[in-house]
Amino acid sequence: MRDLRTFTLSGYDKGRGIVAQALWFCVMNTLFMAWFCPARLRVALLRAFGARIGEGVLIRHRVRVLWPWKLSVGDHTWIGEGAWLLNLEPVTIGSHVCVSQEALLCTGSHDHRTTDFRYRNAPITVADGAWIATRATVLAGVTVGRHAVVSAGTVLARDLPDLTLHTADGTRPLEEPGQTPSAAKERTR
Repeated sequence: MRDLRTFTLSGYDKGRGIVAQALWFCVMNTLFMAWFCPARLRVALLRAFGARIGEGVLIRHRVRVLWPWKLSVGDHTWIGEGAWLLNLEPVTIGSHVCVSQEALLCTGSHDHRTTDFRYRNAPITVADGAWIATRATVLAGVTVGRHAVVSAGTVLARDLPDLTLHTADGTRPLEEPGQTPSAAKERTR
C-alpha cells in the first residue's frame, strides 16, 4: 500500500541551492520560454546557469528545462517548440540531434514497489544524429543510439541501438544515409 505522507527527497540532489533554483524558475518562466526571446539569448541563458551548450544550437520558444546545470548539448542540435527536458538527473544530447516539438525527456520516476514512493531517477543520453520526433517520450535511464529515431507520439522505455527506428509497433533497423533498404535488411541478419 502506498503511503505518500512518507515520501521525502532523500537521496535526490538538485545540484544548486534554493537561490539558484528560484532565479532559474523566474528567468525560465518570464523570458526563456517567451516567443519574443531570441534563440541566441536562450542558449546564453542556459550557459549562464551552468549548461554546457555547443555551437549552432537552436532552442525554440516554450522549451522547458528543469535544471540547466544538469544539461549538456552538442553542436548544431535543434530543440523544438514546447519540448520539455525534465532533467532531475543529467540529460546529455549529442551533436546534430533533433528534439522535435513537445517531445519529453523525463529522467524522473518513482519506485512503485515501495510504500514511500521514493524517487527512481536515472540520466538520459541521446547520441549524435538521433531524432526524437514530435510528442515522443524518452524515459529515465534510456540511451538513444547514434542516428536512431523515436517516432512521433511513442514512449521509449529501454535503450535504442544505433541506426534503429522505434515505433508503436516495435523497432527495426534504419538504412544508413545512401544505403538501399535491402542492405539495411542484410545488416540485421
